[in-house]
Amino acid sequence: MYQMIRSMTGYGKAECELALKKITIEVKSLNSKQLDLNTRIPGVYREKEIEIRREISDKLIRGKVDFSLYSESLGVESNSVINSPMVKSYFSQLSELSNELGLPVSELTLQIIMQLPEVVKTSRDEPDENEWKINVNAIREALNALDNFRLQEGLSLYNDIINNLNTITTLLGQITPYELERTVKVKERIMEGLKELSSPEGVDHNRLEQEMIFYLEKLDINEEKVRLGNHCSYFIETLALDEPIGKKLGFIAQEIGREINTLGSKANHTEMQKLVIGMKDALEKIKEQLLNVL
Repeated sequence: MYQMIRSMTGYGKAECELALKKITIEVKSLNSKQLDLNTRIPGVYREKEIEIRREISDKLIRGKVDFSLYSESLGVESNSVINSPMVKSYFSQLSELSNELGLPVSELTLQIIMQLPEVVKTSRDEPDENEWKINVNAIREALNALDNFRLQEGLSLYNDIINNLNTITTLLGQITPYELERTVKVKERIMEGLKELSSPEGVDHNRLEQEMIFYLEKLDINEEKVRLGNHCSYFIETLALDEPIGKKLGFIAQEIGREINTLGSKANHTEMQKLVIGMKDALEKIKEQLLNVL
């Protein structure tokens, strides 16, 4: 069977070059119950954030995701311009004040002016649509890289989960030899108890047989064994689905746990209890691994 499960842990990166800038996109993800998205985007692309979030949610579905878009200038490009009228106004006022105070006007005056408010204006460019299409392709490339990373991580999860599930089914098969032995011992224990309480002549054997049957039926585990086997088979079938299955597998694991717990409560046999404990241990490992399955 070909595994299709994906981990929620992943990393993807992509780069593209525009006319005067280099765009780098990084996406990281960890496990989470839902999509928990954090974005770092330059101001010029802020209006595109909704579109970016939609691309991410459509592709990644679930997880704690950090998305970063970095812009690096490759040439002479600046959104900042000197506000010449404001500089001239400041210079005129400072020159007048310097003359009144008898202080010289020098190049230091200009340095002071350049640090004053509103001397440098920063204009906000609108993103070019053609360039934005290139960015979108790079974003999709990074998301695909992360998805492939998740698929590779999913292979490791799949192998661990299958090994632990096989442990459960193997231990389930080892219970059968102890069932007959347990029934015989229960009958012997009941008969020994009766011998201590009264003479054999005072025992209603028909009633005793009925009580024994009732007691042994309460200890019967055939239904639990069948259901547990069916749940394990359904779990394996679900593992092969090419869709987000983490939550569904979690529900099936809960049902597996219920049957194992019932087996434990009905076991009434030391060796059977040991097998049940082994199954519980394997199931706990599966549940831990499912926390990171998409």
